[in-house]
Amino acid sequence: MQIIDTDFLVIGSGVAGLRAAIELAQHGRVAIVTKDIPTESSTEYAQGGVAVALSDEDEVGIHFEDTIKAGDGLCKEDAVRVLVEEGPARILELIEWGAEFDKEGTRLSFTIEAAHSRRRILHAHGDSTGKELERVLINKVRTFKNIQRLQFCMAIDLIVEDGRCLGAYALKDGDIIAVHAKTTLLATGGVGQVFSRTTNPAVATGDGMAIAYRAGAILEDMEFVQFHPTVLFAPAAPQFLLSEAMRGEGAILRNIFKEPFMKNYHPDAELAPRDVVSRAIISEMVRTNSSNVYLDLTHREAEFLKKRFPRIYSTCLQYDLNITKDLIPVSPAAHYMMGGVKTDLNGATSIVGLYAAGEVACTGVHGANRLASNSLLEGLVYGYRAGVAAAQQGGQGSKVNCQERKTPDISVPDFVLEEVRTSLRRLMWEKVGIIRCGVSLNEAMEKLSEWKHIFETDFNTRRGLELKNMLTVGFLITRAALERKGSVGAHYRTDFKERGENWQRHIKVVKLAKGMTVL
Repeated sequence: MQIIDTDFLVIGSGVAGLRAAIELAQHGRVAIVTKDIPTESSTEYAQGGVAVALSDEDEVGIHFEDTIKAGDGLCKEDAVRVLVEEGPARILELIEWGAEFDKEGTRLSFTIEAAHSRRRILHAHGDSTGKELERVLINKVRTFKNIQRLQFCMAIDLIVEDGRCLGAYALKDGDIIAVHAKTTLLATGGVGQVFSRTTNPAVATGDGMAIAYRAGAILEDMEFVQFHPTVLFAPAAPQFLLSEAMRGEGAILRNIFKEPFMKNYHPDAELAPRDVVSRAIISEMVRTNSSNVYLDLTHREAEFLKKRFPRIYSTCLQYDLNITKDLIPVSPAAHYMMGGVKTDLNGATSIVGLYAAGEVACTGVHGANRLASNSLLEGLVYGYRAGVAAAQQGGQGSKVNCQERKTPDISVPDFVLEEVRTSLRRLMWEKVGIIRCGVSLNEAMEKLSEWKHIFETDFNTRRGLELKNMLTVGFLITRAALERKGSVGAHYRTDFKERGENWQRHIKVVKLAKGMTVL
């Protein structure tokens, strides 16, 4: 078994992982493990922008209040305060490194999105903000000679000895390698691929959450999955995100009969919080017996739309949809995980030497429902903080003497894995999706238990490992959703429509010797 020794291990190459690596590289050798090419992450596909209190009409305190309100009573205030107060410095730093945000003349251009009370959303190249952040961070990473990048290398499990994380096992070119590190940082992103409809890239299979759970880390708020209301719904078209910024710029939601309907569900209409809009769309689809609704921007100037949303405009044209003239068919899809590996304000998890940042982590910033465009900011702010903290603790590490871990010989046919994967994604969408109840959740748990043998299998392929992780995360989401007998934020149950008793508690799950415990 090949062994790689480094000072710091970063698993994942999105905004949080790259920002952490930049900080860590100033204190020692860094290895970045990514299971695909470095740019393949949710960061790359983030369209709308990054929320930050930098405009003349905005204040950090107002951004704080908007985030708290969107989180529906379950945000952790100290975590939100860190996000909004440190956010401006991280953005100005990016600009110094060469980030090119859109401007109006010489001033930064800001837009508004749902549940924001001010125009505070910075964007780049219209609707390619994440791509611009990724470009700048990757270029910065390349300036450090002590950062080693391991592409097409998938983390399998963490190496934990005497309660301390000392690196990870990974699969590269069909062989298992061990990466030894003083501190390890998870930045693997979200879980969207667990659902049959998702805006997330193919790499978002919940890997970091699953391996942290198997290692004994505490996970929190796993019941809170955010579903984006407006995702392209057209024959042969991908599940392409249609940015919240489109509604911020005046897009109207219409049902299959071309009637606007959002005023019937919320006084803020199209600018209501995402969970409200998603449920309203589902309700309207059921009421009209249709598979989609429409997003209408035809009343806006064509040249403005082409300039403001160039990526969306060109993508929709590929599927014979002109957003300046046509109604765009949309329906919701899984988009963002508010829960994840529980961390403190410095990214430290419940396992010594293990840190997490970005969507894989649960800092408490998002509560029960993430405020639009806070995710890129969270990756920057908490990626930086986790990098600083991991570097400071790094000197306390010790060499690991792990046992040789051989590549297993797995005889499960590929077609069986693909069948289970498809069935899992359909199960989670239908039984643990936007609208839930005790009956559907218990049915999901029953079916998940039938796949227990896959949970416990050691796979030697990326697809096999991804399925194992997806099943693990699906199980954790479902179990937490069953535990929360009430409706809060993105978690909505038809059998418990009110918030319920003790609704402000946070549900934590941890794997003990005899199985999972819900705290």
